[in-house]
Amino acid sequence: MKNITNICCIGAGYVGGPTMSVIAQKNPHIKVTCVDLNEARINAWNDDNLDNLPIYEPGLAEVVKEARGRNLFFSTEVDEAIDKADMIFISVNTPTKTYGEGKGKAADLKYIELCARQIARVAKDDKIIVEKSTLPVKTAEALKSILHNTGNGVSYQILSNPEFLAEGTAIQDLQNADRVLIGGDDTEEGREAMQQLVNIYASWLPQERILTTNVWSSELSKLVANAFLAQRVSSINAISELCEVTGADVSEVSRSIGMDSRIGSKFLKASVGFGGSCFQKDILNLVYIASSLGLQEVADYWEQVILMNDYQKHRFARKIVKTLYNTVADKKIAFLGWAFKKDTNDTRESAAIYVAEKLLQEQANISIYDPKVKKEQIITDLENLGTLDPEAIHKRITVVSNPYEAMKEAHAVAILTEWDEFAAYDWQKVYDNMMKPAFIFDGRGILDLKNLTKIGFQLFSLGKSNTAVK
Repeated sequence: MKNITNICCIGAGYVGGPTMSVIAQKNPHIKVTCVDLNEARINAWNDDNLDNLPIYEPGLAEVVKEARGRNLFFSTEVDEAIDKADMIFISVNTPTKTYGEGKGKAADLKYIELCARQIARVAKDDKIIVEKSTLPVKTAEALKSILHNTGNGVSYQILSNPEFLAEGTAIQDLQNADRVLIGGDDTEEGREAMQQLVNIYASWLPQERILTTNVWSSELSKLVANAFLAQRVSSINAISELCEVTGADVSEVSRSIGMDSRIGSKFLKASVGFGGSCFQKDILNLVYIASSLGLQEVADYWEQVILMNDYQKHRFARKIVKTLYNTVADKKIAFLGWAFKKDTNDTRESAAIYVAEKLLQEQANISIYDPKVKKEQIITDLENLGTLDPEAIHKRITVVSNPYEAMKEAHAVAILTEWDEFAAYDWQKVYDNMMKPAFIFDGRGILDLKNLTKIGFQLFSLGKSNTAVK
């Protein structure tokens, strides 16, 4: 069995970039090349100033600094990297389809197919292909069909190696993974290919954390893991509204049920809604797969997780409008946070986008501060919705680099991301410079409500009935 000495990863995004960086760091004897057609992105990965990396992830800059130029490389020369690689990771985007059959639910696999056809065109010797993108079950079958019918005599082994990274802790999740899942064929060649990938991860992880299975179970496990986590978020968010109208406190309910060892405490924090690149996309994909197989009850069950998440974002926006005397027209609303969670600059499916959409439709003026998200990204997020007048977006959206400027003379402040710094602000200073009455809508449950009440704020915090805003 030939040892792996050269790895190529197609896709230098939120999964490919960090994953290849850690693999290179932990395997200095293996050359790792991360390729992408986006020249600006590759230039950012190669920037001498590590603050300019295209992805913000705690600990990532240190890993890149150690491995880049030694055995970690970023390039736009895709064909060259494919040709030289023994093992090729596919880590390209698999968005939800916006057209045709399965529109709005099914995964769009056009980029996966393009990768397969490029590999088939370039490869001159045997390759191990690793699915790293989140893919619907049976995608490996399509890859095999394309790769094995090229007629060029190259043999391929297809492995599934789904990522289980949480943005904001991705480097920690890679360096100390609770499990790595590798799926492959139950043949001699398939087992050998799986062992090669096992060996790479085993250079820093205990063998007992590296699980091998058949490729179909591996593909489905990724979708199911995200579905279960998202289900917990929607479940506690459903209870948050019940708490508001009954006098219960959702944080106390979460703490109580989280101490049950059968349930556990993770993903039980009420919020304005989950976002990110995976949860919604993967559940919609699961819904589509179940529905296309005639399992409508299964599809309906999982679709409700998405419906609950959408409802939570919409009711948070409606609460702002209703509290501000049923109109936010031409009022200044300050948003603290735009990323979908703290410690990342990823804004995909962020709750802030959809809350902003509703408020802009009510003709509010929104001033936004996020420590890691740039103005260009915020404007792009809103324009990509396709529901707002671009002129209105530019007229009513202001993005600032100082949080106090964002909140100055605002009628209300909305917490949309749980950045730690928000809780440490001088809230007396904020209050003194806001319009009165001064409203705060805490969509992440991170503020000291008692202290803010003493200052004079009118408060709303999800899942709590004893806040001042009714």
